[in-house]
Amino acid sequence: MRHGIVPPYLLSHLAQLDRDDLRPAAEAAQRSLRSDLRPRPAGPGVLAERVPAPVPPSGPDRTISDAAGAETLPGDVVRREGDDSTGDVAADEAYDGLGATYALFADVFGRASIDGAGLPLRATVHYGRQYDNAFWDGTQMVFGDGDGQVFGRFTASLSVIGHELSHGVTQYTADLVYAGQSGALNESVSDVFGALVEQYSRGQSAAEASWLIGEGLFTDQVEGRALRSMSAPGTAYDDDVLGKDPQPATMADYVDTTDDNGGVHLNSGIPNRAFHLVATALGGNAWDAAGPIWYDTITGDLPPAATFSDFAAATSAAAAARFGRQSREQRAVVDAWSTVGLPIGDTGSDG
Repeated sequence: MRHGIVPPYLLSHLAQLDRDDLRPAAEAAQRSLRSDLRPRPAGPGVLAERVPAPVPPSGPDRTISDAAGAETLPGDVVRREGDDSTGDVAADEAYDGLGATYALFADVFGRASIDGAGLPLRATVHYGRQYDNAFWDGTQMVFGDGDGQVFGRFTASLSVIGHELSHGVTQYTADLVYAGQSGALNESVSDVFGALVEQYSRGQSAAEASWLIGEGLFTDQVEGRALRSMSAPGTAYDDDVLGKDPQPATMADYVDTTDDNGGVHLNSGIPNRAFHLVATALGGNAWDAAGPIWYDTITGDLPPAATFSDFAAATSAAAAARFGRQSREQRAVVDAWSTVGLPIGDTGSDG
C-alpha cells in the first residue's frame, strides 16, 4: 500500500480551490490525487511469514533514481552508495535522508535497515509533474517536487523521509492495518520515528526539538510551520487557503469518519501527543528511553488491528519490561496516555 505524507483531505481541499492566483496549486493537487489513486504493480511486498532473519547493521546500501517528471519507477539511477554528491539538491537530500534514517535504526536499535536484514534503500526523486506528495510504496521511497505555490520539494524535510521509511519498518514488524485506530497508530509510529530521525541527526534533546513533521515543506506563501505538530496537534498550520490543522490532541476530540481510511492522518495526533509527553517528561534525548519503548512495542506481540487502548497498554508493558514495573519510565507512559484520555490502570509493583 502507498503511504503518502500529505493527507488526502488536504490535497482534496487544494484541488477544489477556485482562485485564479492559485490555479497552478489546485491543478497540481488534482493531478497528485489522480496519481495517488492509480493502481500500481505489486512489488515484492512483505508478508509476516516472510520477514527475514535479522543481521547486525553493516551500513546502508542506497540507490537514488530520477523519474525526470514521469510516473514510472524507479527512473534512471543518479547516485549509488558511496558516490559523490550529484549537485541535484533533491537527489542529494534523499541520499542523506536515507542514510540518517538507517543511522537511527542501526545505532539506537541495532536494526539493519528497514527489514532488520540489510534491505537496500531505494528512492526516486522528481516524480511526476509538480507532484504534491512523498510516499513509501512497500518497496521504495518516492518524492515529488511540489507545486511551488503551497508545497516545495518533499526531500527538504528530514522528518518526512524518516516518516515514510518508518512505514517500511512497521510493515516488517507490527504490520498495523491501515484503517481506523490501527491505521492512525501506523501513521503515528511513522511520525514518532520520523521525529527521532531528525532529532538524532541534529543531536537535539527532547526539549530542543521542534516536534514538527514536515517542517520546511510549505512555501513562504503559507501560514503554517509543518504538516503536523506532535507537541500540540491541531496547531501546525492556520491558513486562509489550507484552513486550520484539524488534528485532535485528546480522545475527547477523536474524529469518527470514513474518510482517509477512517481518519488515519487525523487521529494520529492523539498517540503522537502521548509520545511527546513521555519524551519530554523523561527529558534528555527522546531516543534514549521513549524511543526504545515504542520500538519494543512495534517489535513485540502487538496485534495488527491494535486499538489505541491496546497500544497504550503495550507501551506500558514495554516500559516495565525494559525499565522495571513502577519505574519512572513506566509512570511517564501511563501518565501520558491518561492525559490524552486513555487511562491504562494499575501498573503493578515490584513487591
